[in-house]
Amino acid sequence: MNSIGNIFWLIFGGIIIAIIYYIVGLLMCITIIGIPFGIQLFKLGTFSLWPFGHQLVDGPNQPGCVSIVMNLIWILLGWWEIALLHLAFGLLFCVTIVGIPLGLQHFKLALSSIFPFGKEVQ
Repeated sequence: MNSIGNIFWLIFGGIIIAIIYYIVGLLMCITIIGIPFGIQLFKLGTFSLWPFGHQLVDGPNQPGCVSIVMNLIWILLGWWEIALLHLAFGLLFCVTIVGIPLGLQHFKLALSSIFPFGKEVQ
């Protein structure tokens, strides 16, 4: 069932979301300061490419003080807008019965895009 959900996800915009995450991640990696943020965007891009059957969970020994500080910087720099976009798309997909599974995946991505540091895809 996860494979069918991932195929529908890709058809209905999942590939576009992943490409945007990867492009912005590459742009962030141009500077040394942006590399940690670019890595998190790559992680979110991979997670948004195949969200069905995967979860973003705490890594070993997490949350640590470094990941908490980086999550705070992440939010202060405006990356919370990604979560708002996922929330809006989740609500849009949940209007129809067929789109509810896709909407739930957007809600999962919204939650994981608020605090991405210290997490890993499982």
